[in-house]
Amino acid sequence: MPSKTSPGGEPSRPIRSWVCSSPGTHVWLAVIAITSLVIALSPHGLETYLLHRNSSNLHQLAHHPVRALLGSAFWIENPADLLLYAVLFEVFHAPVERWLGTPKWLFTVATAHIAATLISQQVVLAAIQLHDVPRSMAHVVDIGVSYGLAASAGILTYRLPYPWRWPYLVAVLAFFLVPLATDRTYTDLGHAISLAIGLACYPLTRGAPAGGDPPRGKPVAVERPPGAH
Repeated sequence: MPSKTSPGGEPSRPIRSWVCSSPGTHVWLAVIAITSLVIALSPHGLETYLLHRNSSNLHQLAHHPVRALLGSAFWIENPADLLLYAVLFEVFHAPVERWLGTPKWLFTVATAHIAATLISQQVVLAAIQLHDVPRSMAHVVDIGVSYGLAASAGILTYRLPYPWRWPYLVAVLAFFLVPLATDRTYTDLGHAISLAIGLACYPLTRGAPAGGDPPRGKPVAVERPPGAH
């Protein structure tokens, strides 16, 4: 009996094919699952220490910039949110990585994560110097993966076919810009910056299949008329 073939080309293994076609997304998610388990099993004092040590706040950026920028991308503050992040990774990161390839996807999310972190923390520093916020803001816990998600949400706009592209873009802009206009937190600013970077990465989509097109390298079967050879 012939085996069934999944859209990814691997017989009877659509889940494995999906994971293998977006390895960066799933490795990242696996690391977050491990660090979330560590936080969940740690006593309160150790939990607080780990979260502060891996934060990308002003104090950590000043003393350990590389560790702060890298480590903050692999922790979430509340392990109970892991399932939500898993869904978001599958909805945004995985399709973008499959579409653009791992290097372009990684460039987009890494650029957004680093730029949004540095710019938003510079805003915090300026606010401290102007006495608009307390100096304790230099030590707040600032971790998470939402900046990268915002960037993927932005560049995913160019993957969607018309007429769905414009309603999606309006919804994404509203989701990230309304909180910036109302709450005006440095995290909201970081999300807006990340979204803008994702949208600005349009040149990376050139050569990638447009929304609704068949995957590259997969010829479309043409139905032959009866009697054709």
